[in-house]
Amino acid sequence: MIRTRFAPSPTGYMHVGNLRTALFSYLIAKKNNGKFILRIEDTDQKRFLNDSKDFIFKTLKQAGLKYDEGPDIGGEFGPYIQSERKEIYLYFADKLLKDKKAFYCFCKANNKDKNICRCEELDDNEINKKILSRESYVIRQKIFCGTTKFVDLIYGEITINNTELDKQILIKSDGFATYNFANVIDDHLMKITHVVRGCEYLSSTPKYNLLYNFFNWEIPKYIHLPLILNNNGEKLSKRHGSVSFEDLINQGFLPEAIINYIAFLGWSPDDNTKELFYLNELEKIFDIKKISRSPAIFDIKKITWMNGQHIKKLPEEIFLNFSRKYLESKIDDKNIDIKKLAKFSQTRINFINQAGELFDFLNKIKNYSIDLFKREKIKCDLYISNLVLKNSLEIFCIIEKEDWNEKNLKEKILKLIDKLNLKSRQVFWPIRVALSGQENSPCGAIEIAEILKKTETINRIKIAIDKINIK
Repeated sequence: MIRTRFAPSPTGYMHVGNLRTALFSYLIAKKNNGKFILRIEDTDQKRFLNDSKDFIFKTLKQAGLKYDEGPDIGGEFGPYIQSERKEIYLYFADKLLKDKKAFYCFCKANNKDKNICRCEELDDNEINKKILSRESYVIRQKIFCGTTKFVDLIYGEITINNTELDKQILIKSDGFATYNFANVIDDHLMKITHVVRGCEYLSSTPKYNLLYNFFNWEIPKYIHLPLILNNNGEKLSKRHGSVSFEDLINQGFLPEAIINYIAFLGWSPDDNTKELFYLNELEKIFDIKKISRSPAIFDIKKITWMNGQHIKKLPEEIFLNFSRKYLESKIDDKNIDIKKLAKFSQTRINFINQAGELFDFLNKIKNYSIDLFKREKIKCDLYISNLVLKNSLEIFCIIEKEDWNEKNLKEKILKLIDKLNLKSRQVFWPIRVALSGQENSPCGAIEIAEILKKTETINRIKIAIDKINIK
């Protein structure tokens, strides 16, 4: 059975690169009826943030990436938090020491030069004396002569000369394992078959493989993902202000759109004409062979467009629930049909929180220029606008309040179009401008009139006639 894992460090919000690693790990497992594991790698206690674990749980839940084993749900290979596995790492470090495949290093923290360190040459008596005298130490991995070769499912066969590898720390002076050691131990004990991570870990992989060989363990399959760059060609990272899942959610992006977009950062489906996918669709079509080596560009314009497309596909009731608070914040009249406003706005926005902004004009119309009434494309000028508005005012004044509805209003205006012998756009345009004060609005003249009700509609028509001021 394929078993993948996502092993984030609890050091803050989950940025896009981490989320992509989680998504691809999840998809590889689900496509092959495997298991997706969550493991918290908190061995770096200096960078540990107490609430970051909760952010990880929350993010994966919001994104729909349901894991089969993890810290909060358990599993047969737990515990799934590295700080709770300290004794396990010490056991395997001691085994390497006994087998002369690791060594105690007593060098000061600021002496990191592998060529200066001579601790590897210390005999057992010297080591025991230093330990008894409470000298601080770390445990380092031994590197032997030769080359290390491995195969990555994306980048192919890679060979590294062992002289290029540093004698990495396995156990730190505080007794905690480093990530580089703990992840090898955990991946083996948790029976991880496929390791998915960023290509920045390619250079570290030979050191991991040496550890696997030291223990005579089977090496997992590696899948190193391409870099994610910003529009300036720089690596998208925390250091360069990368966006996090939380940032995107707060900006109004839907989880479905975020996941959809991130799936395309270094991967493409067989059908390259389709761009909109839900997670359950990705689970069925994801193919490791379609992962690219080339860096992916995080394009905010593209994900914004994709978010708008996913908003359009939301069921009406769900969109209404999401947008209600934004719509109600713009409406003073509690009798206005919020459901109708939601329907008008759903196809016109890229972010849920824009829904209310479309209807700013309903409470109070802003001062606008009479140039808006001029529309050369439809042969509408101030004279025609004035004619239309005066005639429509007469019609609106005689309609009873109880008959003020979209069907009746439309019927009356269509008769006006015939009477004035104008095209429909020449009539609807000046009415809509008069009622909204905008060049663009989320709905047409009749819909706005119905929403505003009779009194406000008539008032705005009169203001427009006065603006144009043609006797």
